Amino acid sequence: MAVKIRLRRMGAKKAPFYRIVVADSRYPRDGRFIEELGYYDPTKEPSVINVDTEKVDKWIKNGAQPTDTVKALLKKIGQ
Repeated sequence: MAVKIRLRRMGAKKAPFYRIVVADSRYPRDGRFIEELGYYDPTKEPSVINVDTEKVDKWIKNGAQPTDTVKALLKKIGQ
């Protein structure tokens, strides 16, 4: 089971809001997930990123791979 830390799109059309979740890579983007780690709102100025860093560290130590976008967001908050 390949576990990924990735974004799950929420919100209305043309008003995206993303949740940062841990999910099996075989599940659809907005489908089932294992755990929610935070959220990302690009519509605000400046964009809002809220992440539980302890949970992210735990999942990365257990082998979860962040996607490129999540990796960039984590780098932006200093993770």
